[in-house]
Amino acid sequence: MFTSGTTGLPTSVKVSHVRAQRYAHSFSAAMGAKKTDRMMMVLPLYHATGGLCGVGTALMNGGALIIERSFSARNFWETAYRNKATLFTYVGEICRFLINTKPGKFDKKHKIRAMLGNGLRPEVWIEFKQRFGVKTIAEFYGATEGNVGLMNADGKVGAMGRIPWYVKKAFNLELVEHNFETGEVVRGKDGFCQPVKAGITGEAIGRIDPNDPRFLFEGYGNAKDTKKKILTDVFEKGDRYFRTGDLMRRDRHAYYYFVDRIGDTFRWMAQNVATGEVAAVLSSFAGMQLANVYGVKVPKYDGRAGMAALSIDGVLDGKALYSHLQENLPVYARPLFLRLVKNAETTGTYKFKKTELVADGFSLSKIKDPLFIIDNANQDYIPLTKKIEQDIIAGSYRF
Repeated sequence: MFTSGTTGLPTSVKVSHVRAQRYAHSFSAAMGAKKTDRMMMVLPLYHATGGLCGVGTALMNGGALIIERSFSARNFWETAYRNKATLFTYVGEICRFLINTKPGKFDKKHKIRAMLGNGLRPEVWIEFKQRFGVKTIAEFYGATEGNVGLMNADGKVGAMGRIPWYVKKAFNLELVEHNFETGEVVRGKDGFCQPVKAGITGEAIGRIDPNDPRFLFEGYGNAKDTKKKILTDVFEKGDRYFRTGDLMRRDRHAYYYFVDRIGDTFRWMAQNVATGEVAAVLSSFAGMQLANVYGVKVPKYDGRAGMAALSIDGVLDGKALYSHLQENLPVYARPLFLRLVKNAETTGTYKFKKTELVADGFSLSKIKDPLFIIDNANQDYIPLTKKIEQDIIAGSYRF
């Protein structure tokens, strides 16, 4: 199978037959799949969400699989209706694309009763259920190559799953303290990793158990890449854990929530900024179609400044957006730069690409899209001019 490749090219990974069967059985049970069900598939089959989770759910009990050649947000519900689909496999951005379409007569005329997938943000979750009437949403967590799995079986909005204390030993997931500046886990004086408490963001790691096929790590096609993802001597000498590369937090009821990819989260004003949380606030602004948040280097400043590639319905109202962010985000998390794009670059699994955006930075010579910069003095976002760009590079522009 292949990873989604949001911050680089997709990577080939090994997936055992045991794990493939585990996916199929688990999701089939969660969806209450029957032989009369018809799974609509718009995701590529080389990726585990579509090719294993979705396909497995459909075929486990003899159901049908409807494979679309491409995804069309505008025609999705009509296609689902005409194909008599009852199930659907998603990634979060697909759901965001769908709620950004104009209301249509097929919004609730379809027969889709349940859907499974990952990356569905809370603000999209509620609106999606209300508008399209899908009764069951099975949000899950599981990296294609990883040995960690979670599933939200009770519909808790925004959660990826729950691990109550009385079944904790049956899972291998741990959250440990992460150093955002070095990108490494934090070790105490004893040399071991430090677990985080409820409500605190930590890096998710999964115990590698050679005696339990559920908790194996088969690795990548490249041995060097495999070695980078393994932690040793984590809580005791000789133990081994898989680094998911994902940041999570759990609440006091033991529900787990995705925060961000480690490579996406950045530091600004000595604070950690989770791009997913900033994107969620931006997406709730009137007229916002898409929001892809990332960090860019600014001369003479430590860390990375927030920047957002936005697709907006209509004309940007800088003052209104500034006010919206001021009410909903701390000062360090508000994007300093905005880039207005017509279409967002996505991976084969419809996740936003960031590598090229980060490389472009806020350079007017590289970017043809309209660029804006925060103007705190006037509480506005104003066009980025060559003069302002030169002042930023010279270090004379103050944010």
